[in-house]
Amino acid sequence: MSEEAVILEMIDSFLEKDVKPFVQELERKDEYPHKIAEKMMELGLFGATIAPEYGGAGLSVKTYAKIIEKLSEVWISVAGLINTHLVTAAAIQNFGTEEQKKYWLPRMASGEIRAGIALTEPDGGTDLQAIRTRAVRDGDDYVVNGSKIWITNVIYGQILALLVKTDPEARPRHKGMSLLIAEKGEGMTVSKMEKLGYLGIDTCEIGYDNFRVPAKNLIGGVEGQGLKQILSGLELGRINVAARGVGLARAALNESVAYAQIRKAFGKPIVEHQAIAIKLADMATRVEASKHLVYAAAEAYEQGKKCDMEASMAKLYACEAAVTNSIEAMRVHAAYGYSKECNIERYYRDAPLLIIGEGTSELQRLLIARNLVERNPA
Repeated sequence: MSEEAVILEMIDSFLEKDVKPFVQELERKDEYPHKIAEKMMELGLFGATIAPEYGGAGLSVKTYAKIIEKLSEVWISVAGLINTHLVTAAAIQNFGTEEQKKYWLPRMASGEIRAGIALTEPDGGTDLQAIRTRAVRDGDDYVVNGSKIWITNVIYGQILALLVKTDPEARPRHKGMSLLIAEKGEGMTVSKMEKLGYLGIDTCEIGYDNFRVPAKNLIGGVEGQGLKQILSGLELGRINVAARGVGLARAALNESVAYAQIRKAFGKPIVEHQAIAIKLADMATRVEASKHLVYAAAEAYEQGKKCDMEASMAKLYACEAAVTNSIEAMRVHAAYGYSKECNIERYYRDAPLLIIGEGTSELQRLLIARNLVERNPA
């Protein structure tokens, strides 16, 4: 048995024993899954893609994507516990100073420190260059003022990769953006937000009022590199979200196939009715196509290639597939799918997050088109 097969079997066992029995209750209470997170620490999942030299598992991105698929088949919130955490780790690992890597990455790999990314603002989401959060150098610190919104892993995390403007007058605008490793502290206010789905994991609005970050926490030690640093990490994040789309789309398919064989209408199982059979066929095709797009993006990332187009294609298709499959599963299950006792209702609420988070589907299309032109100039 290959190393990957052993890892995936371990994930299956973890999900069966430590996640499935508790999802409905945690979801209903919108309660953070502390025990699940602790088990994920034991399994080394918080260090999945962190290099072994810094205490991580150093898994291939394709293996990581397969893990995320499996987690998301059961509950996408579990996959969210490590997504922005590993995006932050990627930014530090790829661009941080050696001192920053040695200080932060081992503790992130163990899960002792959990991370999120603080990018989006009320007036700057898709257009990250429009952010207004300002960081001004004051001696050995940066003083930060501004706000962030829709930020995951704040309440139970310890650090954020905080995107700020260090030079608002810089042109082009991205040259005035920097990325800080920000620990929680005085001058930072956090408010939990209410959401349609993606429950059990905190999503918050943050205010910064003369909030201080040590200058040594500037990733890479050089101002003006923040957008490039975080966009590199977001390629990994988009692969994560795309893999979540595959997992959710597959969960919706599997439950629909099972239900269609036991539910009868007009004297025969509904799977024998052409209208339902066609839905299932289309759902299965979406899952398979999505999976291959995700793996192609993961392999490109692993090889160190520029893979923003591949990651965008995977995220666009897989996440739209999750939305469509969740709706089709609702149609297959009919009234039962609308019940909170049925997983389909949860898939139906969770799927829309995937076409928004880590860049909307509309943004992915623009990125794909831009790359097509860049790679195929007239």
